[in-house]
Amino acid sequence: MSVVDASGQIIPLSVNYFPHRKCNYACKFCFHTDKSSKTVPLDEAKRGLKLLAEAGMKKINISGGEPFLNPRFLGEIIKYCKAELKLESTGIICNGSKVQLRWLEEYGEYLDIMGVSCDSFDDDTNLKIGRSDNGRGVHKNKVFQIAEWCRDRQIMFKMNTVVNRFNVAEDMNDSVAEIAPFRWKVFQVLLLEGENKGPNALRDATDLVISNDEFKAFLERHKEQKCLVPEDNEAMENSYLLLDEEMRFLNCQGGKKVPGRSILKVGVQTALQDAGWETETFIERGGIFEWERKQSEELSW
Repeated sequence: MSVVDASGQIIPLSVNYFPHRKCNYACKFCFHTDKSSKTVPLDEAKRGLKLLAEAGMKKINISGGEPFLNPRFLGEIIKYCKAELKLESTGIICNGSKVQLRWLEEYGEYLDIMGVSCDSFDDDTNLKIGRSDNGRGVHKNKVFQIAEWCRDRQIMFKMNTVVNRFNVAEDMNDSVAEIAPFRWKVFQVLLLEGENKGPNALRDATDLVISNDEFKAFLERHKEQKCLVPEDNEAMENSYLLLDEEMRFLNCQGGKKVPGRSILKVGVQTALQDAGWETETFIERGGIFEWERKQSEELSW
């Protein structure tokens, strides 16, 4: 699978789309904060996603903000991408707090990957991080519950963890082994100017930063987890195609996120010139993997 076609044009193989920035949590390290209330209507979002599919997109990952704050929009986007655009893989990254079984019953057949962010299995640690809703800590039971719902529907379950000052010494082995995600993405906390660092940021994550050696120690502690996929700052910064609420690619080169021109106005190839996407780093970090679920005939929706 290539990220460049015969003419040398970039293929946007895998795209991470942030349809809005709203979130019910206040994670202190968040690098996509609620700085804008803008979004595009569903029909315009579909038009943009169709342009991406025509340009070669095979996988879409919906994040936020918290995508489940607008469950119908999220469901209809996932359904459109899978049923009409015939994408190989549709995925979601969420905090888990708003996932409802009835949503999975309606839209689960169109979803390949459900990702839940889980930075700790300790309630006090989650409260320190800000991963809570109105001061209520995230209970690990919800993560386990969503994983079970996904297994029952043969949706691949993924877990994301941001290693930071508050959880860097935690041993998550037993809980991760019990949940058994097909991928456990482990990120080193990343600072981006204007998002979680600097005078114009809504967050200040400087006190949560850890050293490379501390990150390596966390990985070493969890090396027996076969699902572990680590990403340090260098791997994270320029290896993702990030599409914001106005369908603009975000360029993370230089330690901040700079929006380019919207694909709705200039088309995909012109917009990709603004993205700062390092295709080699994307491949090196394992950006291409088995991302399409295998559904048995026994499961009927």
